Amino acid sequence: MSILYLLEQGSKLRKTSKRLVVEKNRTTLFEVPAFEIDQILIFGNVQISTQAINFLLESSIEVSFLSMNGRLRGKLSPVQSKNIFLRLAQYDRFKDEEFKLMIAKNIIGAKLKNQRTLLLRYQRNHPDIDFTSRISMISQSLLRVPYEESIPSIMGQEGTSTRAYYHCYSMMLSDDFSFTRRTRHPPLDPVNALLSLGYVLITNEMAALVESVGFDPFIGFVHGLRYGRQSLPLDMIEVFRYPVIDTLVQSIINKGVIREVDFRKESDGAVLLNEESMKKYFKQYEDRMEKNFKHKGSYTCYRQVFRDEIDILRKSVLNREEYDPFLVR
Repeated sequence: MSILYLLEQGSKLRKTSKRLVVEKNRTTLFEVPAFEIDQILIFGNVQISTQAINFLLESSIEVSFLSMNGRLRGKLSPVQSKNIFLRLAQYDRFKDEEFKLMIAKNIIGAKLKNQRTLLLRYQRNHPDIDFTSRISMISQSLLRVPYEESIPSIMGQEGTSTRAYYHCYSMMLSDDFSFTRRTRHPPLDPVNALLSLGYVLITNEMAALVESVGFDPFIGFVHGLRYGRQSLPLDMIEVFRYPVIDTLVQSIINKGVIREVDFRKESDGAVLLNEESMKKYFKQYEDRMEKNFKHKGSYTCYRQVFRDEIDILRKSVLNREEYDPFLVR
């Protein structure tokens, strides 16, 4: 999947022949053959022509409109998948408490295992760091998850484990960046700003994938129902938060790719990346998503793993089978 990120404020996306062109003040900033693009993310005040809209819909290229702080405002989407049989199965599984509980246990269990694996890996490479007590807390929560009898109680174990994980995560970052806890709406420090933006990006990718195969994105098994919230993509990113985004943020901070001067503070206290630094972040994100690694005996990348996970979930929902999420090795 190739994603086009548009951040230049006051620019305009238009279509000429079979190429997409970004202009500002009658100057061409960028152009690309449309066949190279699978998805477009527009941040802030960027216009798009009617001809471009029609072309993108005909070409099944989804456009997401986001604020400059990464909040999704809406989407321009082609006609949804006609796989009504998958949606009917999804509705049936949502009403199946035993199935939902299985999905929740497996997703949260995999999430906790991934937390623990990343901390163990870091501790192994940094003998001066001791995460033993926090890793033990995560392991205790992990042992309890299979015996919980409700999704709220499973999420309680997830909350305990995640607090222990982030306590350790704060010690994995450069001393130039302070991180004490997760703050979301809005992010109140640079680390939270980077984490939140990354989670938005993988959620957006996952949402496009679940819709493309025919799922109803608003019906999740772990996150349940909330008016206006696409819950299924949130279910699916749980196991990828740490191996994809947290590892990315740790890398760009510790390597000095992003520095404290790359952020601005809004009147509501929100801390956000400036426009130029967002471009650097997106470059690092794309590299992370496309980087090959060995998984189950063959080489793949996270973007392919996302697609594979959606297909595994599709088969699980259609056949009422066990769902085994992605695990970091």
